[in-house]
Amino acid sequence: MSLSAINSKPTSSPFEPANEISYQRWRAQKLSQYPRSLEELLVSVKDPRALSEIEHTAIQQRLKKANMAIYISETGSDPDPQIPLSLGRQFGAQSLNHNWLSDDTGLTSLKVAAEGVRQQYIPYSNRAIKWHTDGYYNRPEEQIHSLLLHCVESAGQGGENALLDHEIAYILLRDQDPAFITALMGPEVMTIPPRMNQGEVARQEETGPVFSIMPCGNLHMRYTIRTRHVIWSEDPVTRAALDALTAILQSHSPYIFRGRLEAGMGLISNNILHDRTAFIDDAKGVRHLYRARYYDRLQGTGIDQYT
Repeated sequence: MSLSAINSKPTSSPFEPANEISYQRWRAQKLSQYPRSLEELLVSVKDPRALSEIEHTAIQQRLKKANMAIYISETGSDPDPQIPLSLGRQFGAQSLNHNWLSDDTGLTSLKVAAEGVRQQYIPYSNRAIKWHTDGYYNRPEEQIHSLLLHCVESAGQGGENALLDHEIAYILLRDQDPAFITALMGPEVMTIPPRMNQGEVARQEETGPVFSIMPCGNLHMRYTIRTRHVIWSEDPVTRAALDALTAILQSHSPYIFRGRLEAGMGLISNNILHDRTAFIDDAKGVRHLYRARYYDRLQGTGIDQYT
């Protein structure tokens, strides 16, 4: 089943390539007073499990503008899984993606795996992770629309993240050439081969677009910059679009924010583009993050706020 099969393209959406007037109106509002530093995304909170009205409003404002916010809490190295879970619920994130390597809570504990099947996967190693959105290999009906990371303990060295709002990536590409957007919305642009387990198909092959428009008009993105286990369309315009996106992600764009989550800090987002540098666990710290993936987009952060 193609990912595009569950998506419609409302003519009112500014993300529809034919809607130039609507796009320009949305673009102007999106870029007006857009954050230009990581510091502008930070919000200090006492306890993410029970935000005050002021704390909630501050996070919500950043989510509306940039599809992401970073909180700095007083919970420190408290490993309570309810810290990220309760925070997500306060922003409407309810439908948790229980993936096959997640904890009983539905959260995924991201730390170096010394043994077992997790050793085979990069998130459970100390290696760098290249640019991607989460769940790009998921089935159409299980696309990830919001992502939360909560840091229990940071590594002794390294483990920084780079962050880019996927709507900004869309703007930068469409401004270069609207044909790039049309190409990346193609139903067969990106194919993830099946995942095999002892000769059995553990996850089916998934083919679909990079950019898609959800029925409510919001933009969704599925992408990975990695070259292994990904099959891209050979269409020349698609290849040019992918090269342009790679150039953006490898640039020093003011829209790319870089930093490291420390104990008690977290990222809440609408599944933005992100990466992670390699890290070293030592006596100063052993990296442990909780990751929560949701099928819900965060409440109050859609394009209806621009109308």
